[in-house]
Amino acid sequence: MGKTDELVSAALGALAREDQAAFDSAAAFLADRDDADRVLVEVASRAISALWRNGWQPADVVRIAARRLTDWHGRVAADLVAWEMRAYAPATVDERWRDQLAALEAAVWWKGGYLAARQARDGAGAGRLMTVSGVLELLGLLTGLPRLESLGPPPGTARRTVRARPHAVSEKTLARVRALLAKAESTTYEAEAQTFTSAAQSLMAKYSIDAAMLEARSGGGEAPAGIRVGIDAPYEQPKAVLLNLVAEANRCRVIWSQELGFATVLGFWADLSWVEVLFTSLLVQAQTALVNSGTKKHGTGRSRSKAFRQSFLSAFASRIGERLAEATAAAVAQESASRGTDLVPVLAAREQEVEQAVERMFPHLVSHAVRTSWDREGWVAGRTAADQADLGARDR
Repeated sequence: MGKTDELVSAALGALAREDQAAFDSAAAFLADRDDADRVLVEVASRAISALWRNGWQPADVVRIAARRLTDWHGRVAADLVAWEMRAYAPATVDERWRDQLAALEAAVWWKGGYLAARQARDGAGAGRLMTVSGVLELLGLLTGLPRLESLGPPPGTARRTVRARPHAVSEKTLARVRALLAKAESTTYEAEAQTFTSAAQSLMAKYSIDAAMLEARSGGGEAPAGIRVGIDAPYEQPKAVLLNLVAEANRCRVIWSQELGFATVLGFWADLSWVEVLFTSLLVQAQTALVNSGTKKHGTGRSRSKAFRQSFLSAFASRIGERLAEATAAAVAQESASRGTDLVPVLAAREQEVEQAVERMFPHLVSHAVRTSWDREGWVAGRTAADQADLGARDR
C-alpha cells in the first residue's frame, strides 16, 4: 500500500471514529499528493462495484449521497457511478440501469484528472482541499452502506438474449401518460385536468389488464419484479402511506426503508410503471393544494403549519386510498363485462404471486403503526383535496 492509499485509509478511519481533527489532517496531506486523483477515483470505483454486488442501483447511490450528505455529494456520486460503469460491455448492463443513468444524466464529462475538473466546475469558491474532503466524505458513506435485496442482475451479468421486461409499458406509452399528467398538474381548470388525467388513466389501466390477460393465455412466465421509489422529507410518513395505497390499488406491495429514504415496490411491470407515475402525479397535486392552503396559526398566534400539513397529507392519502379501491373495483367490473370474462381470478392470482415474492425477498418484515400529528382543519382540507384530485378513467 502506497502513502496515498494509507492517507485515504486514515481519512476513512477518522470518519468512522468521528475524529474530525484526524480527518482534516489526512485530507490536507492527501490534497498535496500528485496521485490523489487517481487513487481516490480507484477507491471510489471499487466501493461502487461492491455496492452493485450488494443490491444497490445507480439511482439508490445518488439518492443516499444527497440525502445523507449534500446535493454536491449526489452530483459527485453520479459522476463516479458513470466512471465505474465504463468497465462493462453495454450488452451486459440491464436496461433498467441504463434508464437510471440516463435519468440521472450520469456521464464522464471531464478529461484528465477528476478532482481538478470538479473543482473548476464548482467555481472559484472551491479549493482542492474542499474537493478532496468532499470525495472522502462520500467514500466514507459508500463503504458503510448495508446490503439491499437484489432487484435485478448487476452490471456485467445481464444478458440481452432474454428480454428483461416482457410486459413493461413502452416508452412511447409512458411518454404519453407523463405528458397528459403534466398538463393535468399545470392547469388551473378542474374540468381540463380531469380530461387529461382520465386519458392517462385509461391508457395505463388498459395496458395493465391486457398484460395480465396475455400472461394468463400464454401460461405465465413473467415473474414479479421490483423498483425503488424515493420518499423525501418533509412529511415522509404520509407520503409513504400514499405510495402504499396507490400500490395496493394496483396489485403491488410496498416495503418502506425509512432510514434509507426509499420504498421498494414489488409487482408486475405494467402495474409498477403505473404506480410510480400515479404516485408522482398525486404528490404534485397534493403539494400544490398544500401550498395554496397557506400558513395556519392557533388562536394564540403560534404557527401550526407543521401539524396542519402533516394532517393534510395523511388525510389526502387516506381518501385517495378509498377512491382508488372503489375505482379499481369498478374498472375491473367494467372490463370483465366488456370482455365477457371474469377478470377477478386472473388478477387475484397475480396478487398472490406478488405476495409470494415479498415473502421470499423480505422474510423478516416488521410492521409498525404510523403515528402522526393531528390537526382537524388539515385533515378536512386534505380529504377535500383528495376528492378533487384526478384519478382518471377509474374515477369516472
